Amino acid sequence: MGKRTDTRQKMVQAAKELIQQKGLGATAFADVLEHSGASRGSVYFHFPRGKTQLAVEAAEAHAFEQVEIIDRAAHGATSAVQLVERYLDLGRDGMIAGDYGRGCGVAPLITEGAAAESAEIAETGRRAFSQMTDRLAFHFVALGVERASARVLAEAVIASIEGAMITSRALRSPAPYESVRTVLAGHASRVSPRTTGRPRI
Repeated sequence: MGKRTDTRQKMVQAAKELIQQKGLGATAFADVLEHSGASRGSVYFHFPRGKTQLAVEAAEAHAFEQVEIIDRAAHGATSAVQLVERYLDLGRDGMIAGDYGRGCGVAPLITEGAAAESAEIAETGRRAFSQMTDRLAFHFVALGVERASARVLAEAVIASIEGAMITSRALRSPAPYESVRTVLAGHASRVSPRTTGRPRI
């Protein structure tokens, strides 16, 4: 049972990474098998509903990973500004480390039209972005930002980091992340209280 679970997880992780690099349409099961080292028989054993099921699970894995990154950025942060800066820095550093070859594991499901053809994929995309936004908003509230403002700030951060991801890849430069960081940190300072305690998490 453990080996089967491990194979499945490796395939999901491989699919997530390939979708981030190549997009959904250009990611084939053959690529996933090669990237994960799984056998050909693993495909329909683990993913009987085919590529849709694999894409959904890869997107869910990406959202889970992003929530963990948000929590890591929030750990020990003492202000919304610091959280914004840390989260953007992690995104920028990851892009540089990946040699500008890494994108979002959810966005291709939406931008390549798969969501228009599958209600399950559309719902997965909506849920994934909502989870990231909700987690950021939670931390902003814990850092003293008023709830409505925290939601707006969280939505702006997620939308901006998605845009920075695309333009940074195109330009092969961290500049988009740094520009977004400056603007959003400035906004965060305006909606934050003058002093905050440690985050209540």
